[in-house]
Amino acid sequence: MVKILTALLMIFNFSYATIIVGKWNDPITPTTVDYVNRIVNTAEEKSAKAIILQLDTPGGLETSMREIIKEIQRTDIPFIVYVYPKGARAASAGAIITISADVAAMAPATNIGSASPVSMEGKDIEETMKKKVMNDMVAFVKSIAKEKGRNEEVAEKMITESINLTSEEALKNKVIDVLAEDLNDLISKLDGKKVIKNNKEITLNLKNQPIEFVELNFKEKLLTILSNPTVAYFLLMIGFYGIFFELYNPGSIIPGTVGAISLALALYSLNIISANWLGVILIGLGVLFFILEMITPLFGGLAIAGVISLALGSIILIPSDSAYGDISLQVIIPTVIFSAVFFFLVAYKGAKIQREKPKTGSEAMIGDKAVAYTDINKECGKVMYHGELWFAYSDEEIKKDETVIIEKVEGLKLKVRKAKPNDELSCGI
Repeated sequence: MVKILTALLMIFNFSYATIIVGKWNDPITPTTVDYVNRIVNTAEEKSAKAIILQLDTPGGLETSMREIIKEIQRTDIPFIVYVYPKGARAASAGAIITISADVAAMAPATNIGSASPVSMEGKDIEETMKKKVMNDMVAFVKSIAKEKGRNEEVAEKMITESINLTSEEALKNKVIDVLAEDLNDLISKLDGKKVIKNNKEITLNLKNQPIEFVELNFKEKLLTILSNPTVAYFLLMIGFYGIFFELYNPGSIIPGTVGAISLALALYSLNIISANWLGVILIGLGVLFFILEMITPLFGGLAIAGVISLALGSIILIPSDSAYGDISLQVIIPTVIFSAVFFFLVAYKGAKIQREKPKTGSEAMIGDKAVAYTDINKECGKVMYHGELWFAYSDEEIKKDETVIIEKVEGLKLKVRKAKPNDELSCGI
């Protein structure tokens, strides 16, 4: 009975044996850690033969990189990092992750390297601190390279000299193990290869094994999108615009709701990518200057200050060497110009409306023409205005049927005067 159960269990495990394949084409972030953890958990649940992570990344956070490497080392399943497709790169944190894999592979026309550490904001680290961080990173990478049987000297130069290697150079210098055209070629070349994993020798039997791809789930896709600096920038601008529209036209609801949600997402996104908060403040000040220009026109002074503040804030919001990428000037310049033109047009329209004569209410009656329905004097009289009969008085004598101009509205009584030849306003008859 025990033998039967054991045999059934072996058949059950064999049926689940597979190759788990993941794909990451973005900076290394906490979301990457969650995704790799999910891939490993899936592989362990299915007793997979191997895990393959197709990687294309400009680098990312050191903390996230170390978490991923810990997970690679923890699992008993061989973990293969494959820099793919052609044109892909494993730079900075991505290079170190590749070196830490049980098997490191690259496709032709890919590159690996440039692993010099930078600060969380993407800036060069102060010299003394940089030495400490550099020494720590070098020791870390050399220990990994030694454990995996890779070229320690070249791995060190990736950090100290920011060198880059093509896939062919990486293979020649023993930084990677395999050069493969595609996934099928990689599996074919790895079949029968022996790897040491947690002090155990494992032979990779990968041919004819089913392949299961683990796609990003909704949360991972959303967080990946939000960690894009350009997306964060647009969300920030939409947030400011939405709130402005709500304040400009209270009760609209939709602009205010969209603005508040966008602003909240933008602040979350900017926190993820460690944005320069001075940039956020300058962008907010720029929008505020535009609004003040609309309220109290100062012949463009505040508007010019708004353009300068918005432009400077946009430029410094994300450092150009950030691990998450930067915001292109091709995005910043049109956004600043659009904002300036938009607020100038709104300010012009608002000023024009303020100069227009009121079209409703008692104020709209002042200056309009009416017709004397009776004789009018300082005490009494009546006029016909828009088909309505109004009590009226005047400082001058006015005869019945004469055209008059309304000067003042006092409750239900109008003060009028005789119309003059140059009075060309609309008649209220």
